[in-house]
Formats: sequence, C-alpha cells, structure tokens
Amino acid sequence: MSPDERMRQLELRLTEFVQRERTPGLQYVAVDARATLMSFAAGCAALRSRPMSMDTTLMAYSMSKTITAVAVLRLIEQRRLGIDDAIAKHLSWQPYGERVTVRQLLSHTGGLPNPIPLRWVHLPGEFDERAALRRVLQDHARLATTPGTRFAYSNIGYWLLGALIEELSGVSFASYVQSQVFAPLGLTSRDMAYTISDRTEQASGYLERFSALNLVRPLLLERRFTGERAGRWLEIRPHYVDGPAFGGIVGCARGFATFLQDQLCERSRVLGERARALLYEPQRTPRGEIPMTLGWHIGEFGGQRCYFKEGGGAGFHSLMRLYETKRIATVLMTNATTFNVSRALDTLDTLLLSA
Repeated sequence: MSPDERMRQLELRLTEFVQRERTPGLQYVAVDARATLMSFAAGCAALRSRPMSMDTTLMAYSMSKTITAVAVLRLIEQRRLGIDDAIAKHLSWQPYGERVTVRQLLSHTGGLPNPIPLRWVHLPGEFDERAALRRVLQDHARLATTPGTRFAYSNIGYWLLGALIEELSGVSFASYVQSQVFAPLGLTSRDMAYTISDRTEQASGYLERFSALNLVRPLLLERRFTGERAGRWLEIRPHYVDGPAFGGIVGCARGFATFLQDQLCERSRVLGERARALLYEPQRTPRGEIPMTLGWHIGEFGGQRCYFKEGGGAGFHSLMRLYETKRIATVLMTNATTFNVSRALDTLDTLLLSA
C-alpha cells in the first residue's frame, strides 16, 4: 500500500467512527521524530453547532498522568527530590506513613486506595483543591496493600505527586508544569493547559444515553453536570477534575503529539538523558516485572513494545501510544465517554505501522 493510499484509508476509518455515531467528534495525530505523519479531525465539537477542528480542546483526564510524571522527573533532575524518597519526608500530613516512596507513586505500587473518582469534579469557579484532597485522604486514609508489593492503580497517588511538586517548587502545580514542561516544548494554552483557555474552542463532552454507564450515572455524577439531550447523546457540562495532577489537562491532540515527538527525538527538550531513561524504565515488585514504567503503561501491539496512556471520564475518552522500535507515536482524542479508543487505535495503528 502506497503512503497516499494508507493516509486515505486512515481518513476513511476515522470518518466512519463518526458516521456510525460511535463518537460525536475526534482528533488523530501520528508523528515520528522529524515530522507529523498525519493530522485529522472529524465530526462535531458540539452537536448541532460546531465542527471538530485540530484547534478544538478536549479533556484528557488520565493522559495527564504521564505529564505529571515528567514534571516529577524534572524535580529529580534539579536535585530537589530523590526517586526513592519517602513522600513523608516532604508531605508529613499525608496519612500513609513512612514507607510509601516517590517511585511507588509514579509506578502505582504504593499500595494506596483507588476509589472511583468520577465525583472528584467541579464546575468552573472558585475551588479549594487542597481542601478537596484532604477530604479524600480523610475518607480513604488506609493503605489498600503493603507498599511496594504489587501494582494497583491509584488516582490518589498522582494527586499526592501534584502536592509534592507544589511543596518543593514553591509555586502552583499548573505553574510548575507550564514553566518546566509546556514552555520548553513551545506549547501554548491552546495546546495544553489546566483550564479552558477559550470556551468557543472547547469541545462538549457526551455520554451515550442508552449505555450501561448512563443507567448508573445518577450514582456517579451529580445532575448539575449534565446538559441537553442531542439524539442518542447526553451532553456533559464543562467542568474540571479536582486533582489536576491525576487528570486535569485540557488540550488537543496536536499538543500531546508535540510531547510525543519530543520523546522520539534523540535529545529531549524537557528531560535529560538519565531522567528520560527513568521515564521508560520497567518497574518491579517482589512478584516480578510489572507492566509499568515511571509514567507509562507498557503494552505490546503488532509484535513490538509500546508505551501508552489512556484517559477517560465524563464526556471524553483518549489514548496515546509510543512505539519503541518503529519510532512512531499516535494520539486519538474523542468527546464520547464510552468510545472504545483502544480498539479504534488498534485499527488505525495497524494501517500506519504496515509500512
């Protein structure tokens, strides 16, 4: 298949996802270290009113965690933090004792609990993040497992990493990430930020009205977060995640692709050689190697290793991947909670990697 035909096939698949109403809209970008291989938007940012474009911003949710990990590794490069420091050394007020380390929080091996975080959201306006975190810690103050013994995902762990960054940097989490990660990459607030920079360019999030998730939605999301019905879709009102470090980035696929492209280059503009090695270093517990680095999940696709991070929540679902051998990275962002981004990216990346 020629490169032009491959691109046509990719556009066809992406358009079909929208035409078959699997998602109102989407963005897809593929890059290598030198160039953008493909950039494509389809569907609606807001049903009946605005098309999706490559400038539209969407909520990234847990894809934010990889960026948080990079920010933590910047602190380590600056010798303000040790990778195996106990978090109690810097956050004496956290309830999990002396054994949980920075490495364990990054790799989800700290033994912290992981309650469903869908209610950890708020509408735009005044919000006291530290008070919200303290309430969560008070309600979930006991470790779920012994630190360092097993891999167990925890949003609380990454929320604490955000607090750690603030404690050691002396500035807000968002300010530190902006100066230490976004600015070196040349990213503007329209590419990645922790607030909606332009409401006219922000996508509306949607949930399928006739999905199993919508049946239990009243138990997970307060009524004030839902908007109008639009055919088979229920609109989710603009909101923010309580803990930006575990899921707060608002951005576009182009912004994440810029980060991915930097990671594919021989020299990163954000991380030095040792810090970047840490970002991709597989982690272990006494049971053996786990499918996790200090910021990436580890998978395999098409017979080769890939690093990935998925993000999903109220109204949005996204996934980014970096292929170690092919030196190619892809990102797919959508404004539908229930869209199967993993299956879709499998289809797209199969075409892309067939060269």
